[in-house]
Amino acid sequence: MSSESAPHTAAAGSIPVAPSMSPALEDLRVPSPRAAVDGRVVLVSALAIAIAGVAFLAAELLTALIAVITNLAFFGRLSAAPASPAEHHLGALVLVVPILGALVVGVMARYGSHAIRGHGIPEAMEQVLFNQSRIPPRMTLLKPLSAAIAIGTGGPFGAEGPIIATGGALGSLVGQVLRITADERKTLLAAGAAAGMSATFGSPVAAVLLAIELLLFEYRPRSVIPVALAAATAAAARFGAGASGPAFAMPAVPPSTGPALAFYIALGAALGVAAMGATRAIYAIEEAFERLPLHWMWWPAIGAVAIGVVGYAAPRTLGVGYDNIDDMLSGRLALAALISLSLLKFVSWSIALGSGTSGGTLAPLFTIGGGLGAALGVAAGALFPWLHVDARVAALVGMASIFAGASRALLASVVFAFETTRQPMGLLPLLGGCSAAFLVSSLLMRHSIMTEKLARRGARVMAEYAADHLAQITVREVASRPAVTLAADDTVEAVRAFLLSQVEGSRHQGFPVVDGGGELVGVVMTRDVLAHHAGDLPIRALIRRPPAVAFEDSSLREAADHMVTEGVGRLPVVSRQAPRKVLGMLTRSDLLDAHRSRLEAGQRREQALLRPGGAPPREG
Repeated sequence: MSSESAPHTAAAGSIPVAPSMSPALEDLRVPSPRAAVDGRVVLVSALAIAIAGVAFLAAELLTALIAVITNLAFFGRLSAAPASPAEHHLGALVLVVPILGALVVGVMARYGSHAIRGHGIPEAMEQVLFNQSRIPPRMTLLKPLSAAIAIGTGGPFGAEGPIIATGGALGSLVGQVLRITADERKTLLAAGAAAGMSATFGSPVAAVLLAIELLLFEYRPRSVIPVALAAATAAAARFGAGASGPAFAMPAVPPSTGPALAFYIALGAALGVAAMGATRAIYAIEEAFERLPLHWMWWPAIGAVAIGVVGYAAPRTLGVGYDNIDDMLSGRLALAALISLSLLKFVSWSIALGSGTSGGTLAPLFTIGGGLGAALGVAAGALFPWLHVDARVAALVGMASIFAGASRALLASVVFAFETTRQPMGLLPLLGGCSAAFLVSSLLMRHSIMTEKLARRGARVMAEYAADHLAQITVREVASRPAVTLAADDTVEAVRAFLLSQVEGSRHQGFPVVDGGGELVGVVMTRDVLAHHAGDLPIRALIRRPPAVAFEDSSLREAADHMVTEGVGRLPVVSRQAPRKVLGMLTRSDLLDAHRSRLEAGQRREQALLRPGGAPPREG
């Protein structure tokens, strides 16, 4: 136990007790309660709603800025009206436009912030996991501006990644200005990111799920509530601005038959393989650029050469390309066009992203996956008409499955595809296809397209989250009983003799000390007794601080947190009714032993039901 002194008062934030118990708890350090929500959640929720409003405006400004740059770069006019680079009449000059935009982005990255490179979500994840959600304030301006230039000059990216990153930067900025905790700042970052996605696509539920799966890595009311309110606020602002229709137009589709559903699941598995291939290709291209004998500032310009060449051959690959997704989901593209668009978009996007420019991944992946899914759907309909495969549903499953496989955001992918098309009959194929893609992708590669970059830097990224095992076990289930206590008036010499006797119970590292009435006075450490030379002193003289205790009905998580807060390695166990009567002792070793049941549940194989004849369950 730490020998540092502590005030003889109850821990701040400790549980409320009846007035009659106040004297009993006056000198005890008791665990703080763990409330699911409190007044701080209300404050953070209010901040999240305000951030959502700003994130909506930022999304609108970024969309308008992309349109302005697109009109200037490809049509020579000053206008904020939506425009597609695919309709340009520049001829061979289209080769130059992406290069000029990439040069500007490279300069901004070198002299502004290198963090603007990439598609935004991995960078936000890095700040959440390793920098207490602190995003540099300049990113709030530089990220959307660089993305607008890259996309507006023909970059084959989506605007959603930069908008999500911008919303996250807004939330982080507010969290750095105000006096709040790192957890609350993480919540505001996730709320801003979810609001940005919701404002762009009108998909609030998918935005919340994406925040949980890629940014929060938890499902707690104190974090989910503010994020959900932010996403709902941004979606409401979008609808209020007149964008009440689905993000992607898709005709109503009928329910899928059994054979068709089996095909969509197989299609999802195939797209899981494609997601693995796309992820590995992206990072292989990144490694190739890193071997170039040039400063990374020039890499986006080199990657833009591929954008221009592919864009000259296939203008549809230029820019965001949301109209391509609409055409795929509506069945307006022929088989050859679907295949060529998917492959060429992949070539252009992978080289550009690998070069380190600024832009999102969701729209390109949707185009690639949707094209491959629609192409396979068309082929299956022609070769196996009895399957009753709908090429439009195949496109929907393809675009969601490749994103689920690449990002490992399973639920977000399913719900996003549903919310952006509002096709309820597509939910079942989406769930089957995305789950298959998730499974195959997880088997084939360890990291996702979002976490591979962080893993290559030596960081360990959480790939899953689960309920806290210690929070499910009470102290009484693992504490050692009964506790070996020392009498407060015993001399140091007598206690030292007991410790050196090697009798049962004498080998503990610490002992609770009780007075003549059996009430807890404090805790002494074996090392302190053995090191003290004044043998005639009472053992109570070695007590340096008020005792920190654990209630027997507290969870092990509360007890473990209390150990960390108090700087001790063991806690006397007491009841709430008699907080000075020692019932047992809880040590760090007990906390470790409590994980044994968790490990056995995941590793031990057994036949749960009795075999015929009453035989016991067979060991696997």
